[in-house]
Amino acid sequence: MSATPTFYILHGDDSISREAALARMREAMDEDGGLNRAEFDGAQASAAEVLAAVRSLPFLAEKRLVIVKGMISQVTRKGAGRAEADRLIAELPGLPVSARLVFNETEPLESGNRLLKAAQEMENGYVRYFSAPENLRDWLRLRAQAYGAEINPRAAAAISDLLSYDEHSRQARGRNAARRRAAMQARALALRAADNELHKLVCYVDGEREIGEEDVAALTPYVPQANVFEMVDALANGNGGRALELISQSLHDDPSDPGFRLFALIARQFRLLSMTRDHLDRGGGQGGAIAQAVGVSPFVAGKLAAQSRRFKAAQLDAIIKRLQRYDQEMKTGRIAPRLALDLLVTSLASG
Repeated sequence: MSATPTFYILHGDDSISREAALARMREAMDEDGGLNRAEFDGAQASAAEVLAAVRSLPFLAEKRLVIVKGMISQVTRKGAGRAEADRLIAELPGLPVSARLVFNETEPLESGNRLLKAAQEMENGYVRYFSAPENLRDWLRLRAQAYGAEINPRAAAAISDLLSYDEHSRQARGRNAARRRAAMQARALALRAADNELHKLVCYVDGEREIGEEDVAALTPYVPQANVFEMVDALANGNGGRALELISQSLHDDPSDPGFRLFALIARQFRLLSMTRDHLDRGGGQGGAIAQAVGVSPFVAGKLAAQSRRFKAAQLDAIIKRLQRYDQEMKTGRIAPRLALDLLVTSLASG
């Protein structure tokens, strides 16, 4: 690899760090008012356009920065035109020394991606993978300090639990490539949501105290898991109409999810409720005892304890079996995710 790369590939599921790196690159080029900087959408631009832009002589400067978003994942996606990827592989090694071509990949690239593999062998390239943190709680603590604030461990755990971060991380280590990719995308969205929540919480406490669980409860009503809690409450009350409204709202707020992720959240919620009910039926303690037994934060444990009492153990067992059946039917293509959700709500609200 040369000391001064002429092209960069930035990818991974830590979009915050990746975008910070891009911001530094843009800032370094702002001395000339952005005259030597261009940006493209990889879904719209061709390889020829991007290469022509980066080969243009810089105006009264030594470098020309061209940033293209999502091009590699676009041209190497199954069924995409192979010619675009071939052209990039052929021409990237010959970029002029003034070139600074940055591929900003919003999706993590698989290690077997042929353009990525080819780029890693080129002496003039730089590849960096931005990996989302495995432990969101520690990340939130450090991120809060960067914002000039403090967050206590319970509050950090509450945000992590509400965003199903640990579950996404486990799935991101799985063997199935499609599920692993989907989990990494979900983790990237969760990380972004966590940062947005944290920033809002930092402004809310305004340096007067550390961020606590009560602040998370007050300021994060819209996260998907919060909707799931309300959805389960509606089902327990036989209010199928409200449950369907919440499903529609959640799917509208996350158009990238046809229903698989929401179904997984509902299934997880009922598994946690079953575990909580079993813990209580065996004489287990409240609060921290539930949190430890079930593996959630005390913030979530309190909600689970109240909600689990609204179902009999036999009801929860039957619901989980129904969820498993729908899950199998979705995975085999026998039923669409939205229909599975509607059938689940109808059956539970009427049962």
